[in-house]
Amino acid sequence: MTDAPDGLLLETDRLRVRPWRHEEAPRLLDVLSRVEVVRWLGDGPPQPMRDLAEAHARIDRYVERSATPPLGMWAVEVRSTGTVAGTVLLLTLPGAEAGEVEIGWHLHPDSWGRGYASEAARALLDHAFAHGLPEVLAVTDLDNVRSQAVMARVGLADRGVVEKWYAGPSRLYGVTADE
Repeated sequence: MTDAPDGLLLETDRLRVRPWRHEEAPRLLDVLSRVEVVRWLGDGPPQPMRDLAEAHARIDRYVERSATPPLGMWAVEVRSTGTVAGTVLLLTLPGAEAGEVEIGWHLHPDSWGRGYASEAARALLDHAFAHGLPEVLAVTDLDNVRSQAVMARVGLADRGVVEKWYAGPSRLYGVTADE
């Protein structure tokens, strides 16, 4: 993993973690218009993305949310093909009283099962701790066992079920910089 210039945030053996680009709005729309992806994002019923205008607005929002390092939302690009597999994020949890930071990811189904989420998450955890974050959390729907498996693979410990930050119960994982 390396920090790099030109908007590139991180690079691993197979991936680049970097800002989304407006020319990739069709791919973002393809990812976030799928119920099987958005069913795990946010509170309430799934909210699939509807059109390219919404994708462009989302890219602008990702850029804004990435203005204060080490936090942000970035594209996960497969280096060998240039295809964007999805998004990885490091953000303050909604309503966080103590500034708790969450790591997360959402990938296109054509990128599932390839280890991309784990590889990007490991790089982002290293980035978070290198920038002084003392702890990183991950919060998931109780039924999102695929995401929970990624959390365990990258070293986040299961901290049980909580009813905090999001509506209803969620499974909480976390790791500290010392761990």
